[in-house]
Amino acid sequence: MLIKVLLMLVITAGWIYWLTALILVYDFFRPRKVEAVEGFAPAVSILKPVKGLDYQAYENFASFCRQDYPEYEVIFGVADAADPVVPVIYRLQRDFPERGIRLIVGETFGTNRKASLLHHLAGAARYDVLVVSDSDMRATPDYLQRVVAPLADAGVGLVTCPYRAGAPLNLTAGLEALHMGATFLPSVMVARKVLNMRFALGATLALRKEDLAAVGGFAAVANYLADDYQLGARIAALGRRVFLSDYIITCYLGATSFLEQWEREVRWMRCSRVSRPLEYPGLLLTFCTPLSLVLAVISRFDAVSLRFLLVSLVLRWVMAWLVSLPTDNTEMRRWLIWLPVRDLLSALTWCAAGVGRRVRWRGEEFILQSDGQMLPAAEEGVAENKGHL
Repeated sequence: MLIKVLLMLVITAGWIYWLTALILVYDFFRPRKVEAVEGFAPAVSILKPVKGLDYQAYENFASFCRQDYPEYEVIFGVADAADPVVPVIYRLQRDFPERGIRLIVGETFGTNRKASLLHHLAGAARYDVLVVSDSDMRATPDYLQRVVAPLADAGVGLVTCPYRAGAPLNLTAGLEALHMGATFLPSVMVARKVLNMRFALGATLALRKEDLAAVGGFAAVANYLADDYQLGARIAALGRRVFLSDYIITCYLGATSFLEQWEREVRWMRCSRVSRPLEYPGLLLTFCTPLSLVLAVISRFDAVSLRFLLVSLVLRWVMAWLVSLPTDNTEMRRWLIWLPVRDLLSALTWCAAGVGRRVRWRGEEFILQSDGQMLPAAEEGVAENKGHL
């Protein structure tokens, strides 16, 4: 009986959570007049660490070469000169000669290969404002102007922005699109209020070189799984604000495999667990549908438990539909019928990430430490063997 009461209380709290998230989404994306700072358009270096070929890689990259912005350069970084993405970058250099596109081959020195490459790219950047964006992102021509504009305020140390899915071509990609739009983005709005925006999202990082240097550069986070979270927290520790732009960048997914998606989402969850251990149990509030199903099973599908399940299902569907409107998330709406499956998958990844320390990233396996740093899995075995000598 007690477990049923506890479940009902947590589920009800989950309803309140999602309604609060919905209100915060509409508040954040409400139409507002943005006063541009006249004459503020500093030259920008766009940094693109890449590995392998993402879906529609050329078009993703090309979108950053078509920015409506006066002066900027695009620098790509790879760890291996034989990477299959290199010919795509050469093609960009031919197609956009005015952009001053450069390719840097940099040796990785940390377990976070992306942060290692960013260290080399930042060192090669010609300009004082840096914009980092993941390789699978695609931007509209106003992207650069909108994410750089907040840096006109000297109190802003870093600008980041939310993201949505583009072109999910199969069920697993559709489930990921639902996670981005119906779960992650609304939760970011809640975290923005609760955590006072002391974190950043890897989809976009815009910052000044001087602020990056003040926190030790990308080299300081080159062994951390959550380099974006670490960078945001360290910039905030300087007394500078982390600013969440209302620009929504698009992550192009294509077709994904279930194993690929599972490993990625467990990695994200484990990342959350070590980055914000006190908040991790609170994610239970986001699982009102899975918890309602548990309640129905242990209650043998009685009338009360079925009402809880029905309310949870309807609330999540309506909430997701409403969130898709101000965020212009048409792809999420296409997959909305699968939202209960998406919510069950999120609960399963939360459970899986709550135990164990191994993560897989771009084909490599690492051991996650309690402070968020990573060790190659092979090194842990060596360390354990030495400890037994």
